[in-house]
Order: sequence, then C-alpha cells, then structure tokens
Amino acid sequence: MANQPSTTRRGRPSRASIHERLETEVAALEAVGGLPAPTKADKIWRDIWFHEAHHSTAIEGNTLILKQVEALLARGETVGKKELKEYLEVQGYAKAASWVYDQARTRRDGLAPLLTLQEVRRVHYEAMTPVWAVAPHPNATPEESPGKFRTHDIHPFPSKMRPPTHPLIAAEMRGWLERVNRLREGDGFLCERIAEVHSAFERVHPFIDGNGRTGRLLMNLLLVRLGYPPAVIQKRERPAYLKALARSDRGEHAPLGERIARAVLDSLMRFLLPAVAGTVKLVALEALSDGQTSVTALRQAAERGRLRAMKDNSGIWRSSRRWVNEYKKSRYAGLKRARGPRGKQRRG
Repeated sequence: MANQPSTTRRGRPSRASIHERLETEVAALEAVGGLPAPTKADKIWRDIWFHEAHHSTAIEGNTLILKQVEALLARGETVGKKELKEYLEVQGYAKAASWVYDQARTRRDGLAPLLTLQEVRRVHYEAMTPVWAVAPHPNATPEESPGKFRTHDIHPFPSKMRPPTHPLIAAEMRGWLERVNRLREGDGFLCERIAEVHSAFERVHPFIDGNGRTGRLLMNLLLVRLGYPPAVIQKRERPAYLKALARSDRGEHAPLGERIARAVLDSLMRFLLPAVAGTVKLVALEALSDGQTSVTALRQAAERGRLRAMKDNSGIWRSSRRWVNEYKKSRYAGLKRARGPRGKQRRG
C-alpha cells in the first residue's frame, strides 16, 4: 500500500524503516525545541535516569529491581537485603549518567570534538569509584583504579575475540577517538555508526573492569551531544544485545544499530515527546498511549475516524493530546448512554 513503512516477513518493520522513523521523530522533537536541558525538565530526565541505571547495571549482573533503584536514587534508601556493592554499582552508574545527561544542554558544534580522552576517563571514574572502595576487581593493581587503563592482558571474550595487549591500549584509544569524532561525517544511519564505535570500544576493553557500563554511558554521551535521547538497553534484551555486539565485532553493524535505534526511539516516545509536545502538537500515537488507552486502540479509532488524527507520508498516524482527550470523553459519554440508568444495558 502507498505511504506504508516497508516491512520484512511477518509484518516486522525493516531496519531501514526503524532508522527512518527515528529520524522523523527526532525532527519532531527538534520542532518543539530539541532535547530539553535537565535543569528545565527534571522529571523527564529522572525517569530515564532510573531506567538506565537499573537496566545497564542489571545487564552486568546487578540484582536490584527498578523500585529498589528508584528508592536508592530518589531518597537514598537501601531497600532489600542486597550486598553493599550492588547499591554502590547503581549509585556510581547514576552519578556518571547524570553528568552525561547534563551534556544535553551543551551540544557540541561541528568544530568541537564529540568526545575527548579525558571524558572517557571521567565517565569510568564516576561510574566505578563508589563500588571500587568496597569491591575492587580482584586482579587489579593500584595503577588500574577507576579512570586508569589496564596494565595487564585479559582473557579472550566468550565470542573468542581477544582484546589488544595492554601496551597497545593508548594507541588503540587514540584511533578509536578519531573514528568517534568523525561520526557526523559518515554515510548511512547514525545509529549504525554509533554501533560501530560502541562495539569497537568494547573490543579494546581499555579498563580492567566496568567496560560494558562505561561503553553504554559513552554511547549515550555521543547521542545526547548529537541531539538524540539516551538509549536504554533493557535487561531482558541482554542475550540479543550481546549477540549483536558479537556480530558487530565481525563487521556486521546493522543488527546492533537497529537495537540502538529501537532503544533511542523508545526513550523518545515513552519519556520525551509526551512531555514536551504539549496538548496541541501532533505526535505519533505511541507517545499518546497510557494505561487506559493502548496504541492499538488509538490506531483503530484513528482508522475508523473516531479519533482526530493524520497519517504522514511514512504511514505513521499522528494526533495530539487534546484530540486524544476529546476522543476519550466522547467514548466515555457513548458508553454511559449505551448502559442507560443504573448501569443496565439498553435493549433493542
């Protein structure tokens, strides 16, 4: 059909359509002012902050659930009987993520580097210092503390990929930063280029511990500096994420790029657009769904003409918070009339 996004077998959207959809929604975000500064939109960033700190540490084995993470970060409460190091892992990650989010208000122009070596070290230092005080890596030397590169070799990954020997790390990181700072110039989809440098960082594995957490934080630092929301890789996606990383190690960056694009799109639709678009701005239906009305119900209402909405050139239905509220009121009124007095269904 015309104006419908391309799909693969079984109706799954193609990789290209996911990236194209992301670019469309980022443009919609730019139309209402772009990424809001954390100081001006604390509630939005706090929600993303809780989810990222929970899921990214859980990927590495942390067992705190989301509610425990929220209690820890919002109120300083250590809910549950977990090991101290688990709380400190979350606190360290959250502190580093808070600094990363703050960069949304200081987006780099085309002349400034997207990332520096000092910032790489800082992210690792912030994320790992709290837990290092009580549970340092058992094989770490004093020269391998947070913010410092490893000084001995480590075992190959389960995928058989062997990180470079430690004397080569400084040169490898210089080369990696050169590729990072050319991200704006590349061809193809941005999230695939992000995937390439993300997996390359993990292959270098410059630190003795905390490379996964640091790599995801650096990925989000690059995203926010380019005007994109952070990517929150869900803990349930861990096997698929690690598989995509392994494929990226072999030069297949598309699967990891798609996973990152979907995660960014989820942050955009769940946290950002609903909060910044106001009541009249047209946004995709995913940004307007809630616990009472699902995306499917809104789409069906739009297709039947019961919800005021417009389909864009990509086949995406768009509506506004005001129009959705009007639809809900009319739907409730219709149900009331159908039931009649005392909630009894009318006949005939």
